[in-house]
Amino acid sequence: MFNVFGSVKGLLKLDSICIDNNVFRLHYKVTMVGLIIFSLLVTSRQYIGDPIVCIVDDIPPHVMNTYCWIYSTFTIPDQTGTIGKDLVNPGVATHVKGHEEIKYHKYYQWVCFCLFFQAILFYIPRYLWKTWEGGRIKMLVLDLNFPMTSEDCKSDRRKLLVDYFILNLHLQNLYANRFFFCEILNFVNVVGQIFFIDFFLDGEFTTYGSDVIRFTEMEPEKRIDPMSRVFPKLTKCTFHKYGTSGSVEKFDGLCVLPLNIVNEKIYVFLWFWFIILSILSGFSLLYRVAVIFAPKLRMVLLRVRSRLSPHYQIKIISDKCQFGDWFVLYQLGKNIDPLIYKQLITDLATKLQGPSRD
Repeated sequence: MFNVFGSVKGLLKLDSICIDNNVFRLHYKVTMVGLIIFSLLVTSRQYIGDPIVCIVDDIPPHVMNTYCWIYSTFTIPDQTGTIGKDLVNPGVATHVKGHEEIKYHKYYQWVCFCLFFQAILFYIPRYLWKTWEGGRIKMLVLDLNFPMTSEDCKSDRRKLLVDYFILNLHLQNLYANRFFFCEILNFVNVVGQIFFIDFFLDGEFTTYGSDVIRFTEMEPEKRIDPMSRVFPKLTKCTFHKYGTSGSVEKFDGLCVLPLNIVNEKIYVFLWFWFIILSILSGFSLLYRVAVIFAPKLRMVLLRVRSRLSPHYQIKIISDKCQFGDWFVLYQLGKNIDPLIYKQLITDLATKLQGPSRD
């Protein structure tokens, strides 16, 4: 298992410089890595076995397995009866042409590709932000995240930072707005992927998790497992071939899909996770909008980030800075040592207050 998933371990490594926030990281770290792991899992035969095993007389097993995997299997959802008496399994019964609705199951060929494609979509906002960010925060930190630095070095680098802020005052809004745009992309992506999976599973995903919850609360004799409906473990497959006389012969086979035992658990988890992630991303957007349009909130947040700084210094900076300036300063507070950050706030407040005293 380590050989299969060991390559994913590097994606979980935390960056030394933080250029985003926790909700953002849930998208490109937790969700993206989870989807890649799921994609690898459903392709690892050593843990699941053959993805499909079909049983039919007079047809070589490997031929039937390959045929049914390529051309899909089917169930008959409307069949009712007693399992073991009238039916072999829910949805598996004798098919009378024109009398029952057939549901074909083709998605299982594409699950691994779909999961990997979703992982790429979750990384796109991160890629855009990392490209637009261009290492600005890392450059501005100037190794001030390490407290064991000489005082002369700290002083020189703080002076460089203060000069940078004064020179670029009110010019940082585009930088901050790009981050806000990537947060919007995160929200749109996770909500859009819920509907994408719903389309992929023929309209079964939006209610999948709630159906599973209701299933666990039902009486045992009344239970109809929604996971077996969406991801059946036993299906049918029809194979045609020419007989010895040249006439077409029809062979009905039963197919076991061991892979669906994994698929059903994956999509139950994704249903709950995407709902939670959508809610968190929505709240994150509301928070960002409030920060953009509420200068007093920005002052409070900067005060929390720089707990060691006097209130009047925070107020001077908040009054002079726009949203973009505040955003860069707040991001620096995540990466710089608290004591050095306090001194930076003091230097910056003094510099910003200077012109008002002339």
